[in-house]
Amino acid sequence: MRLVTHGDSAPSSVNRYLLPQEQQVIMVRRHPAVLLRPIGEVFGGLIIAGLLSRWLGETSGGQALVIVWWAWLLLLIRFVWKVAEWSVDYFVVTSKRMLITDGLITRKVAMMPLGKVTDMSFERSLLGRMLGYGEFVLESAGQDQAFSRVKYIPYPETLYLEVCQMLFPGGDSDD
Repeated sequence: MRLVTHGDSAPSSVNRYLLPQEQQVIMVRRHPAVLLRPIGEVFGGLIIAGLLSRWLGETSGGQALVIVWWAWLLLLIRFVWKVAEWSVDYFVVTSKRMLITDGLITRKVAMMPLGKVTDMSFERSLLGRMLGYGEFVLESAGQDQAFSRVKYIPYPETLYLEVCQMLFPGGDSDD
């Protein structure tokens, strides 16, 4: 099973970090649930701005209305920024390592060799089970790894089995 995006190749924002001898196996974006908080903030801010507009409109606070709506516009801009960041964040598993790429302006790439991973599990909260995401928990042979948790992974059961098969390949032995 190969779990990659369209066209069977990584976008250039990820491809530049892959080594020539690596074979890309899995590449996914974080689950859109990562955007739930910013969505809630925008809609909550819109409701508050609407209520304040109605209240301030009755008390003739014209300048206060401008400040309220500018504040909401800043929330909206922050939401658009979060969506743009989400669109370039990837979790990638190659034949040799795991990578997390994130950041729109300041690009960060965290990497862990597959050979260093000694144990892997995943966790799913109630909301994660309802929306279809989970969190990978990685343990490694060394200390101070670039990452030990990968949050907001879509379809975690499928990815977990696929990654475990890569981490712990072994023939079926009949004893």
